[in-house]
Amino acid sequence: MNKDHIKVVVCGDDGVGKTSLITTLLRDEFIPNIQNVLPPVTILKNFSTKPYLPKSTILVDTTNDDMGSLHSTLKSADVIWLVYSNHESYERIALHWMMMFRSLGLNLPVILCKNKCDKYDHAEIEASLDRQSEGEGDTKIEDAEFIPILMEFKEVETCIKTSALRQYNVIQAFYLCQRSINFPISPLFDARKGTLKSLAIHALERIFLLCDNDQDNYLNDTELLALQRKCFGKNIDFQELADIKQTLWQVGLDDTHEKLFEVQKGITKAGFLTLNKLYCEKGRHETVWHVLRAFKYTDSLSLDNRFLYPKITVSESSSVELSPKGYRFLVDLFLKFDKDNDGGLCDEELAKLFQCTPGIPKSWSETDFPNSSVINNKGFITLQGWLAQWTMTTFLDYKTTTAYLVYFGFEEDTKVALQVTRPRKFRRRSGKFYRADVNDRKVFSCLVVGKPNSGKTSLLESFLGRAFPEKSTSTDNSRIAVNSLELKGGKQYYLVLQEYNEDDEKTVLKQAQKFSECDVICMTYDSSDPESFSYIIDLFDKYGESIKNMPVIFVALKADLDKQQQRSSLQPDEYTDSLSLDHPLHVSSTWLSSLNELFVKVTEAALTPAKFTPGLTEEMKTNNDIDYKQTAVIIGSTIGFISLLSFTLAKVYRASRHN
Repeated sequence: MNKDHIKVVVCGDDGVGKTSLITTLLRDEFIPNIQNVLPPVTILKNFSTKPYLPKSTILVDTTNDDMGSLHSTLKSADVIWLVYSNHESYERIALHWMMMFRSLGLNLPVILCKNKCDKYDHAEIEASLDRQSEGEGDTKIEDAEFIPILMEFKEVETCIKTSALRQYNVIQAFYLCQRSINFPISPLFDARKGTLKSLAIHALERIFLLCDNDQDNYLNDTELLALQRKCFGKNIDFQELADIKQTLWQVGLDDTHEKLFEVQKGITKAGFLTLNKLYCEKGRHETVWHVLRAFKYTDSLSLDNRFLYPKITVSESSSVELSPKGYRFLVDLFLKFDKDNDGGLCDEELAKLFQCTPGIPKSWSETDFPNSSVINNKGFITLQGWLAQWTMTTFLDYKTTTAYLVYFGFEEDTKVALQVTRPRKFRRRSGKFYRADVNDRKVFSCLVVGKPNSGKTSLLESFLGRAFPEKSTSTDNSRIAVNSLELKGGKQYYLVLQEYNEDDEKTVLKQAQKFSECDVICMTYDSSDPESFSYIIDLFDKYGESIKNMPVIFVALKADLDKQQQRSSLQPDEYTDSLSLDHPLHVSSTWLSSLNELFVKVTEAALTPAKFTPGLTEEMKTNNDIDYKQTAVIIGSTIGFISLLSFTLAKVYRASRHN
């Protein structure tokens, strides 16, 4: 994780030039006569144009006069700048200094610096300074005396030669200290084994998959150029691209004998991993980190929670929906992975779509995906069902949506893929408290309650366009279903229907929070079962205080069967009259028109709650009423129209993209 500031402790034997290095860094010139030790200095500016550097760096000079104070200072460091200048001080690196660090239990990067290298010719120094100012060149300078130290002490991240007198590599040495914190090598590369670490491999493999837009398992020139622009903000130099290809061609195969590059196709996944491994071996791991951070990875090689779960203010009575940008991205994602263009994602296509993520969301598995949404006759999720599923996910748990948008490679801040509705407004009239009309929401939830075997499950299946089963479909499990509907005039809404088993249903009815999230309660009973309606009356008697301010619809299911007189204190029509509500709507899963009428009514209840709130008189409802009598509805999955339309639009969109 990037820090606001880092502390660099400069240490080494007396007389090696520690204080001169700091002074030259600060003054940009060599000062011959200086004090023995400087107080801590905070540097606010950076000596590099590279991103991810700290806002400030604290440089701490040290003296060896007080070892207790030195030990305390070292323990507070983020990185150690260890300096030597001659053979004697070089010998003490291994025998004294590195042993001291280990005895103190320090697990810090060490930048080893050979100072007083004043004998380089002027041209070489100028060339090195030019490379530094342009951000070019390898930051690790090879020298025979560095190799034993690097081999023995893994804490030593890199070595460099400097000259405070000639101002040679001073800025570069300081930058190496910063880089060791902001671009650490240890999470990426195991120097002893000479291999990338497993978490780095996993992250780079995911990046490869995200960049492989045509899914041919190769990164072609176009995809490499796009990767370069995303990570470095500029086009790749074609000579550099040629050099990369030549390097991989020369290596040939990786350790598992996989090809790294093919001339006509591009770089393979093995080649991409090998390339990043070579960067680490050559001390250019900063390049690897630029790639990783462009894809929102932290130093621990996990995706940054700030991007997965951005802070979004959602009031208690507001809801979260997908924005047009969110829907557009999800449509493009579906079309990208629907390789056979059949309008559905088969198991293999779905597996490939989720391969850059932790897998199908847990909440989806718990709600029997894909059966919770619209599927085709092969059981594959359709475009309509895909969008409906994400609409429901966003409505119920928007954090899952933001996280998966990041996993899928959404380029922008995920907050732009969402929109938060205004807080729900309430009205009070004649002492009655009820919800006001809604005009800024497109997603509504409906809680379907009723006696077991009353037909709730069949209702949910019908809502998703499934064929009505010949035998009764009772279930002991809770169910959820989501689908879209389009009202006349082109306004599209989504309904989320939730059914609970008897035990869960009573638990939910006791929870006030569930009611604040719910838009409509659908009270169902089996019109052919004389014992069914009394269950509804009992619910109202027990939980009426929670229900009385909610929009409620009464529905008589299995209306195609013989209607039975209900064994209850009041008949359904009488009971709804006592609540000033419409008489029960008679619905059968075999009557499409009745289903259409029900789903229109649920939408109407969500948009104009007063009309469906128990206890409101007709006069109180009038001012809040909207006339839906002339409004036609198309329930997409019920009659198959939206599925056909989605598939047709998908083909048209594909054709336009190819042209």
